[in-house]
Amino acid sequence: MTQAIGIDIGGTGIKGALVDLDSGELVSERVKRATPAGGRPADVVATVAEIADELGAEALDSVGVCFPAIVLDGHTMSAANVSDEWIGLNADRLFADALGRDIHFVNDADAAGYAEARYGAAAGQPGLTIVTTLGTGIGSAFIYNGVLVPNTELGHLELDGADVETWAANSIRERDELSFAVWAERLQRFYSHVEFLFSPDLFVVGGGVSKHHEEFLPLLRLRTPIVPATLRNNAGLMGAAALAHRHG
Repeated sequence: MTQAIGIDIGGTGIKGALVDLDSGELVSERVKRATPAGGRPADVVATVAEIADELGAEALDSVGVCFPAIVLDGHTMSAANVSDEWIGLNADRLFADALGRDIHFVNDADAAGYAEARYGAAAGQPGLTIVTTLGTGIGSAFIYNGVLVPNTELGHLELDGADVETWAANSIRERDELSFAVWAERLQRFYSHVEFLFSPDLFVVGGGVSKHHEEFLPLLRLRTPIVPATLRNNAGLMGAAALAHRHG
C-alpha cells in the first residue's frame, strides 16, 4: 500500500488525512481544524503543522498541501478568502520549513480535479476533462490524458461584463435565492462558452452543490457530457496527496 498525507486549506476549515494512493481511499480519520481568523500565513502554517504531526507525517515520504490561490513555482500569487499577506509568498518553503520536510504545494481546484481524474468521476477518461467547482467562487482544473494543466481559473473568465463567478457561483444562487432553473440559465451561458473555447471531452461538476446535481445538470444543453463529481469534500486532500507522491 502506497500512502501519502493530503492537507486541504480552505477559507473556513483545514482538513487532512492519510490516503491510500492505490485505491484512493482514506486510511485515517480526517483531522479538521477551523482556519485561523484572518487566514494569516503564520497562523495557517502552524495549524497545518499540527495536523501533519497528528497524522504522523514524519513517517511518510509524501505530503501534499492544497490552497485557494494561483500557485506558481510554489508561490501564492492570489488569495481567496484568506489574508492578502499570502500574495507573492514562497508558500512551498514556508510549509516545508514548518514541517521539516519537502512538500508538494498546489491550487485547491487543481488538486480536486486531479483526484476526480484519478479516482473519481473522470477516472480513465481520455482527452480533455474540465472539472469545475461551484461554491463561493468557481474553481477549475484541466486534465489532459491524466496530466494536470494548472491554474486555469475559469471562474475569472469575463462574460457579459463581469467575472463569471460574480453571477454564476453557487454562493450567488444562495444569496439571491435563485431557483435551480434560473441558476441553470446562468450556468448554461458559462458552460456553453467554455465548451466553445476548449472543446472538452467531459465536464465534471464539483462543489457542495453537486449533491443536488439532479436539480440543475439535466437542464443544461451541451454537446459535451457533464456529470457530478463523486469524491465530494475529500477530493482536494486526495489530489494533494496523489500529486505529492507523483512529484516526490
